[in-house]
Amino acid sequence: MRPWVTLSVAMSIDGYIDDASPERLLLSNAADFDRVDGLRAASDAILIGARTLRTDNPRLLVNDADRRAARVARGEPEYPVKVTVTESGELDPTLRFWHTGGKKLVYTGARGAAELRMRFGGDFAEVEIVALTDLSLAAVLDDLGARGIRELMVEGGTGIHTGFLSAGLADELKLAIAPILVGDSAAPRFVDNSDFPGGPQHRMELKGVDKLGDIAVLNYRVSDRQHPKSSPIDS
Repeated sequence: MRPWVTLSVAMSIDGYIDDASPERLLLSNAADFDRVDGLRAASDAILIGARTLRTDNPRLLVNDADRRAARVARGEPEYPVKVTVTESGELDPTLRFWHTGGKKLVYTGARGAAELRMRFGGDFAEVEIVALTDLSLAAVLDDLGARGIRELMVEGGTGIHTGFLSAGLADELKLAIAPILVGDSAAPRFVDNSDFPGGPQHRMELKGVDKLGDIAVLNYRVSDRQHPKSSPIDS
């Protein structure tokens, strides 16, 4: 069974997830960062695209020690599996992604796998390179499901979010809206232009709205699938 896919994103009121400056634009506040930490702690794996990995250099960790301890008490690894997808394999081995947390999975094709093995030189014991004949998000989900991943959190960036939504592979969207306007067409947006299933006639189901200081968090159900952890009462 493919994992339940939750897209997590923070964006400005006008739909941007960053500005065009060299420095990362911090859209969330402390309460929202803590909410995201909780989402990570509840996930089996966290996926991020190679472009975002290069530009943001994130660690993608569960920062709260109590949440990590609760994972271990449940018989889970201290940290969720960290996942990235790259066609070229051109990823810097010094990125923080590789040197923090637990197991990492890199999905790529044959050419990308050769590039990664050359760059890494076998030095990263916790990094597994998975060369797929069909490098698609659907194939990645199939492989993750076969590995027992049931809850997948997707943290971007634009191309990855667009890919999941346009392929109809997302189940849930958690959208944090920051009270700012970026107004720069050179900056990255939440999604690119695409042929989304149902087009503008498809309306997602709003499951809840939370206020975290000056941030509004919208929770949308995207798919018709039942969450594997839900019951008929709370589904």
